[in-house]
Amino acid sequence: MKMQKAWFYEEYGPKEVLKLGNLPIPSPLHNQLLVQVHAAALNPIDSKRRLRPIFPSKFPVVPGCDMAGVVIGKGINVKKFDIGDEVYGNIQDFNNTNEKPKQLGTLAQFIVVEENLVARKPKCLSFEEAASLPLAVQTAIEGFKTGDFKKGETMFVVGGAGGVGTLVLQLAKLMFGASYVVSSCSTPKVKFVKQFGADKVVDYTKTKYEDIDEKFDFLYDTVGDCKKSIVVAKNDGAIVDITWPPSHPRAVYSSLTVSGEILEKLRPYLESGELKAVIDPKGEYKFENVIEAFGYIETGRAWGKVVVSCFPLENTSHHSSILSEIDTNIQQVNGLAKDLCLK
Repeated sequence: MKMQKAWFYEEYGPKEVLKLGNLPIPSPLHNQLLVQVHAAALNPIDSKRRLRPIFPSKFPVVPGCDMAGVVIGKGINVKKFDIGDEVYGNIQDFNNTNEKPKQLGTLAQFIVVEENLVARKPKCLSFEEAASLPLAVQTAIEGFKTGDFKKGETMFVVGGAGGVGTLVLQLAKLMFGASYVVSSCSTPKVKFVKQFGADKVVDYTKTKYEDIDEKFDFLYDTVGDCKKSIVVAKNDGAIVDITWPPSHPRAVYSSLTVSGEILEKLRPYLESGELKAVIDPKGEYKFENVIEAFGYIETGRAWGKVVVSCFPLENTSHHSSILSEIDTNIQQVNGLAKDLCLK
């Protein structure tokens, strides 16, 4: 049985329940890839899932949704990817009611993922940059669709400095044709937010929402503050909230669609440099410092995305010995090979 290093928890609770230890390397099903992870990103859902059983899974659970890495094995029905391809994606589709959340998340040396959930990593992006994108950019795009955003509309983005907010600001004009974009953030982040395409940035520590004279066609709330910020929306304006439950009855909750196809459509924008991955200056934590990384993201003060890098990597010459014990058709339970299932 081949083993790997992974972060996991065996009970719900604060970040201190996380442990670094050895777990079995999973086997890919017929439609799955076996990926050696080079970088992963943390998201609020990773913390929420660890704190309480919102998506119940058998213990131990390895957290993490986003990753970038290299394909080292694949199931017999995989057509789009080959061994050696560099890929990235969000491996957890929590909205798929037909599948349970994967027990094995991305804070591990090796993961399995359905081929339709990932895309080829643009060569212009580092593994860290690629890992920072999937869940956040899929969430950002879904919000525009949920609120039926129309080209030429004006919009106000609550929380433009976060992982989703920085992408919403970039996509507003680039992909959806917004005519005018305003965002809110705190004092230290004003210059930071301006670089992502906002026509105007409001410092919420100095200006109250009710003191903003302008009214907007579309209010995009990334932090769950629409109970207060709703005053900047037009009477018939769309209000989208990506937090649950929305803090105002007029707001529509927006989740995300998990798909590699979405990431592929972003390739031209990423390769041209028009769309940029945004990693927090503090946000490249080493693999052994995962607990510290969770502590930072749970402050709610991150600038862009928090990324984990410097994964323990096996030499490619060792892959053949790993694959010799991997059956590409083995039945799985929650993303772990049944005969290797964690007890």
